[in-house]
Amino acid sequence: MLGRLNHVAIAVPDLAAARQQYETMLGAEVTEPQALPEHGVTVVFIKLPNTKIELLEPLGDDSPIGAFLAKNPSGGMHHVCYEVEDILAARDHLKAQGARVLGDGEPKTGAHDKPVLFLHPKDFNGTLIELEQV
Repeated sequence: MLGRLNHVAIAVPDLAAARQQYETMLGAEVTEPQALPEHGVTVVFIKLPNTKIELLEPLGDDSPIGAFLAKNPSGGMHHVCYEVEDILAARDHLKAQGARVLGDGEPKTGAHDKPVLFLHPKDFNGTLIELEQV
């Protein structure tokens, strides 16, 4: 069911500063910021030869990233994103196995304009998992 690793997401308290750090210190190619109001975040992607790193900061006061940063003020790894061929089939299979899909269980449009779902971290060894249909 799982395809390749699409990205690893890191929550940051200051997206502009983190973006500059990756560009200047690590010489990385970083995309322009993209606001995703439906998810309550602003993101940039660091392009790597084999995957991407997503840096995300809260967008608005009720952002789920805000709660994460309240517990981890300097930021940290937030989630990993795996690609799947059919997000609805993956969701149904996972739910049948007892996994919890966050939100209303229906895919939302993610940063790459593709359907995404998030799986409860308590069902996956403390790691929030995002699935993205390719």
